[in-house]
Parts: sequence; C-alpha cells; structure tokens
Amino acid sequence: MSSELLAPLDLAFWHLETADHPMHLGALARFDPGPADPAGVLGLLAERAAAIPRLRMRVRDVLLPVGGARWSADKSFDVHRHVRHIGLPEDGDFAAEAARLAGELMERPLERGLPPWEMYLLTGAPGGPFAVLVKLHHALADGMRAVAIGAGIFDEIAGVTRRGGGGRRRPRPVPPRSWMPGPWTAAGLVGGAARGRIEELGHALGVGASVVRASRLDPRGTPALTAESSGTRRLVTAELDLEEIRRVRREAGGTANDVLLAVVAGALRHWMLERGDRLPADDPRALVPVSRRRPGSPPDSGNTFSAYLLDLPLADPDPLCRLDAVRRGMDRNKAAGPSRGAGAVAVLADQLPPLAHRFGAALAGGAARMLFDVLVTNVPLPRSALSLAGSPLRALHPMAPLARGQSLAIAMSPYGGQVHVGLVADGKALPDLDRLAHALHAELAGLVKATDRSGPL
Repeated sequence: MSSELLAPLDLAFWHLETADHPMHLGALARFDPGPADPAGVLGLLAERAAAIPRLRMRVRDVLLPVGGARWSADKSFDVHRHVRHIGLPEDGDFAAEAARLAGELMERPLERGLPPWEMYLLTGAPGGPFAVLVKLHHALADGMRAVAIGAGIFDEIAGVTRRGGGGRRRPRPVPPRSWMPGPWTAAGLVGGAARGRIEELGHALGVGASVVRASRLDPRGTPALTAESSGTRRLVTAELDLEEIRRVRREAGGTANDVLLAVVAGALRHWMLERGDRLPADDPRALVPVSRRRPGSPPDSGNTFSAYLLDLPLADPDPLCRLDAVRRGMDRNKAAGPSRGAGAVAVLADQLPPLAHRFGAALAGGAARMLFDVLVTNVPLPRSALSLAGSPLRALHPMAPLARGQSLAIAMSPYGGQVHVGLVADGKALPDLDRLAHALHAELAGLVKATDRSGPL
C-alpha cells in the first residue's frame, strides 16, 4: 500500500481533532516480569512496529478531491521517533504508576507531519513487570483495526507474520474489459452512476433524518458526565471477572455485552449517589460502537463502524430491572440496525464529500453533546495467550478518545478470564475516577447476588 485516499470517516476523525481533544485511541498492556534489559525490549518493539506497513503511512493533503487527504508512505520514516522508553519509580505501585503516566501521555496530540502513532515502553524495578502504551490516531484505526495493527508487536503474531503465515487472500481475477466502452455500455454506465448517486443521496437523507430525530434539542446532558474541557486526561483501570459476567448472562439472558452495559449503568448510579449528585431526571445516553467490518475484509481498509444509542437506566434501583432494560434497549437497536439513531452519524459521515469534513469539523465536534453523554465500547482481543519478549500479557486496558462536551469514555476488552476496563476522563472534571472503578466491582457483585437469589428470569 503505497498510497490511498482517506475514507470519509477517517477524514472526519482527522479534522475533528483539536489541541484539547486529540483523536487517538490507546491501549495500556501490562506484562509479567521479564527481561532485565529494557533496551532489548525497546529494540524488539521498534523492529516489530517497523515491519507493520500501516505504521509507515502519514497523511498528506491532495488537490483532488477538494478537501481530501491521502495516506502515503513516509520516505524518511524513522521508527525511533515513535518508540520510546520511560522509567517509572522503582519503589511505587507499578500498575498505578503506569496508568497515571499513560493518562498524561494520552493528553498529547500526535505530531501530524509524521505517521500518527506512538509506543512507549514503561519499566519499573529491574526484572519487574513492564508495560507498553500504544497510541493510534482514530483516522488510522477503529477499534477492530487497532487490535489487528497492535497485535503485530506480540511474539505469537509477529512470528506468524515472519513465517508468512498471515496468508492474505489472493484477489479474484478481474474479467478482461474493453479499453473503451461502446455507446450502449457507456450509456448504461452513466445511467447506472446517476441511479447510484440518487440512491446514495436518498440513503444519506434517511440516515441524516434519523440522526436529527435522535438528537436532543436541549443538550444539557448529565452534569457529572459533561463539563468544559480542561485538556487533561486521566486513566483508571479495573478488571472484572469474565466468568461472573457469563454466569449472569446464563441466568438472566441477553448477551455478555448487555451484562457489561448494565454493570456500567449501575456503577454510574452508585458513583453519583456516593459523590452526592442528584440522579438526572433523564437517563444518560451511551453511544455503543458496533463494527460494520465484514469478516475477511482487508486490515488496511478504512474505519468501518456505526453505533447504537442506549439510555442507561440509572433511575431504577433494582440491578435485574436495569439489566432487563438494557437488554430490551439493545434488542430494539439491533432490530432497527446500525443505520438508524444517533449512532448512525458515523454512517452519515461516509455519505459526505471531503470538503464537508474539512470545513464542518468544528460544528460536528460540538454536536456530540446533543447526541450522547458517555461512550461505552467493547473491543475484542485474540483469545489465545499473548506475550512480548517471552513475558506473558497480564492485562490490556483499551482507551477511547473523549468527544467535545464529554468527561468520560469507557472501553472494555475481555482477555485471560478478565474484562479489562479503561476509564478515560477529563482529569479536572472527574478527580474521583477511582470511585467509579470501585463501583464497577460493587455493581457486578450485586448483580451476581441478585441473579443467584432470583434464579433464571
């Protein structure tokens, strides 16, 4: 891949970025104690990152289409400008120190003249655990593609890639085509193109109308989750027992993701009450991303996702009733499909020309507050055990960007019998983010207890 135009949604993310709202995804991976020589791990990271073609690409403006941009190979690419080592205090709590530093590093926008990504090796005491922080611009990757790109640093995936086991499908042969269409063929092409544009316009209008209908005319939001941005970021992590999630799902029905969303809703309720906030009159809205990527699609295709809109049932004091409300809400979303509701703004972005993204970014950035209060996303990881430099992966906490007008984003990834949660917040708006992490554990325990007491629904 030497050059390609940014897909419309990628272009939207590129132009949405501001100094206070960097549009990069992240992940903090923690590993068991490993090699005592950080230089060796850093060299391995650099070698594997340099072998991933996508990480050599940078964004450049183009004349046509007007307002567009193109991915092109960085001819002066130097992997050492992207991969760095930072030592943490040797006598502190390594996991807590790594999360604190990761939050600070996530504040910093990526340098736009370079391929938009960074990796940091974080180490503490010699021979102790270590961590890797990965930052990828949202234009470069959505959640699913970020996993595919980031997985290239692990021993197991890197080994398969070197042996050629990745096995990209060969493209199907294209039937030979006349170098110049005949008059009837040309007329058919023009007519087909016109019909296609009309159909696309109709689809865009339908999606746009659904987004407008789902928007709030009075975007007051939930005070605890909306605040003026300070430009600061804080990361707090949590780990939930995956078997307990599955146990609730088996007894109460729905999906594991329904249970996780109900846990988030209950945790927000407990957290707000504990901090003395009045529960909002209207339940806060969550934007729940859903991938539209088809199985077998190439890893270098553009962002491909939409999202569902879900009211988080904070008002109901019963955890099983909250779970039932979440399940019914997600069932309605799935029945309607990902092209309806506020989440379909991502689908709508695919219908707009590049110039609209370039000049409409400021307006679109401020519209998030009208659509939702908090982003809650579930990013699946490979099920196999992973390692780096022979050290097993202990935890991987994903991190989502904060939209303008939001103070909190919640990302989750199941791995190794745990659901690893990354809570990203505006550092000044939510100084008590640790309480929310504790509330997640308390809510899951309460949901398990309530399920055991009631039996199958």
